[in-house]
Amino acid sequence: MEHLSKRFGRTVAVDELSLTVATGEVFGFLGPNGAGKSTTIRLLLGLIRPSAGIVRVFDADAADVRRAHRHLAYVPADVALWPSLTGAEMLELLAQLGAGTDLAYRAELIERFALEVDKLGKAYSTGNRQKVALIAAFASRAPLLVLDEPTSGLDPLMEHEFRRCVGEARDRGQTVFLSSHQLGEVEALCDRVAILRAGRLVQTATLAELRRLHRTIVEVTYEGQAPVLDGVAGVEGVEAPESGRLRFTVSGSAAPALRALSAAQVTTLSSREPSLEEIFLDYYGQA
Repeated sequence: MEHLSKRFGRTVAVDELSLTVATGEVFGFLGPNGAGKSTTIRLLLGLIRPSAGIVRVFDADAADVRRAHRHLAYVPADVALWPSLTGAEMLELLAQLGAGTDLAYRAELIERFALEVDKLGKAYSTGNRQKVALIAAFASRAPLLVLDEPTSGLDPLMEHEFRRCVGEARDRGQTVFLSSHQLGEVEALCDRVAILRAGRLVQTATLAELRRLHRTIVEVTYEGQAPVLDGVAGVEGVEAPESGRLRFTVSGSAAPALRALSAAQVTTLSSREPSLEEIFLDYYGQA
């Protein structure tokens, strides 16, 4: 995507978005409702035309939908199915339309996702409709999988299968573009993430790079007088959730904070990197 923009009247849904996803990576696309994620995916799929900029899927312009879609399989957040076709008939139809299907792997996925393929589409629950689309996409030989909130309606066991399938797709060399609200899911699966806010790209980085940009979270318990952390270099956000316990963040060198703690009777000390959710919230001023 290069300088991609989309306007609906006076509303700017996507604003000068430039983004490259490498072949074979699992790429997380994050942002709250209204950030422009779904609009970006619709532009990627060629369902709408950009106001400015271009989208290319491998060597194909996304505007050339027939050519671009030879390279991809798509799972939306809310799958609609043909009501009078069975699950087996729909999977066969999707296989004929796509970039080829690994039939043995598809049969394995039907078992793993416990899909009853003899039922009609109109009899499927939300979760089962989602399973049909996921099985069709993961069994596809398409080099790019575009997944927009793909685990909507799945129970935790099926979410675990979904994660296994993403890992297997990566191992086969497929590229996965994953838009999700489930930050734990993104954190577990993705090589890189992009954070979108109000149609603009806030940050693109690996999870490790994102965490390095943010502070280390430290928790201590102590006896007697509380450690004096006011004015200590790098220490911010000191909280006392209960008597005898402190929580704060450290950026840069930890040495000044450790010297301040050594003057008190600290009984336990733990530190950890922020989770992806904490990083994400920090970008929106809600941490």
